[in-house]
Amino acid sequence: DIHLLIKKMDDVIDFIDAASQRIFLYGLTKLTPEAEALAKVCVLSAERIEKAVKGLNNLKEQEGILKECVEINRLENEADQILRTGIAKLFREESDIKQLIKLKEIYELLETVTDRCEDVANIIEGIVLEYA
Repeated sequence: DIHLLIKKMDDVIDFIDAASQRIFLYGLTKLTPEAEALAKVCVLSAERIEKAVKGLNNLKEQEGILKECVEINRLENEADQILRTGIAKLFREESDIKQLIKLKEIYELLETVTDRCEDVANIIEGIVLEYA
């Protein structure tokens, strides 16, 4: 279980790195409000993962750990909504095709971070339920 948890946490880091690398490689100096909102959700999700993982030291505190996992799932749903709205806005308002492609990729990478965070939360929930 711990090996799988570590692997999934590494996936989170890999997608954060991919998003930050693209921002640098594409020369983006200003992000849209949607990209900033997705990045904020990523940070909040990572903070919740940290709390949940720390909680694994004391599996008697199941309720607190599971609460963090529920919040991670909620944040992933929020990111889905931001992604849909953001992409729709891009296709409606962005006339520079290169910029549209760059931003769409950034949005998708950031949303994928939240997907991987949800994977981590699911594993943590499984650990809590299995070892409680």
